[in-house]
Amino acid sequence: MGDDLGDEWWQHEYKSDASEVEEEETEQKKKPAEKTKTKPEKRKIVTEKPAKAKKKKNNEQNEQMIPPRKETQDEKSAKPPKKRKKKKTITDVLATSEPKPGCPADLQDLVTQYFKDKRSVIEQEELKVQDSFFLSSNDLTHTLSSYLKQIAPKWAKIQKQHTEKSSVVLLVVCSSALRTIELIKQLTSFKGEAKAVKLFAKHIKIEEQVKLLQKGIYHIGVGTPGRISALVEREGLSLQALRYLVLDWNWRDQKLRRMVDIPEIKQDLMKLLESGVLARCKEDKVKIGLF
Repeated sequence: MGDDLGDEWWQHEYKSDASEVEEEETEQKKKPAEKTKTKPEKRKIVTEKPAKAKKKKNNEQNEQMIPPRKETQDEKSAKPPKKRKKKKTITDVLATSEPKPGCPADLQDLVTQYFKDKRSVIEQEELKVQDSFFLSSNDLTHTLSSYLKQIAPKWAKIQKQHTEKSSVVLLVVCSSALRTIELIKQLTSFKGEAKAVKLFAKHIKIEEQVKLLQKGIYHIGVGTPGRISALVEREGLSLQALRYLVLDWNWRDQKLRRMVDIPEIKQDLMKLLESGVLARCKEDKVKIGLF
């Protein structure tokens, strides 16, 4: 039976093995061919992306080039105007409130609050304004002359005893040069034979005022706290003969501000009080009045 097979059996096995090898080789050749076919497709996809990006850039550039539409005057006028809320000022608050006469507590609180963050605890204690420092305050019914007559009833005798130069017996402190001139006019019925001197900076050099005080004897000084404290600092004005310090406390300017409501004036006033006035008040040689 083995002879009937014809060809030798080992030759058939060899052929079958060779055919299988050939089939495997052809399959392997097909696979890279398929891979190579797909590669250009991927490249096409990659090349398409920058084209889309360019289109987007072109669209953005076109949008930027188109100018925004401007509103016409009719459209602007048709819109209701925006209302801004007004902040309340000192003038607004005071215009709706009744004026109250100043009292010693007002000055005491002012001095305490001002020096609170500027001086040490010991210094604050030295600058403390006591109740005994004050004269009676104006109740808003007095003129300057009538008020001074009330707080200095023996003025005629006091003015005759004053003979020191570069000093005054009575200091009236106010907020401006114009107010100074106005107050000097109001002194007519009070001062008698006493001489009054203007102590403010407007159009008057401090050197001229120093010379003026050195030449003559003046009983009353009326002026701003800035110039008065500057004269005291330069020793052009002595506080040794001072007996009365009157603050123009209740008067208000066109904006309804008192002298202590103006930051610069308040600062100068605190400087004046610190320059020696409060020290003499402690010695009971100076009294403070709020007009």
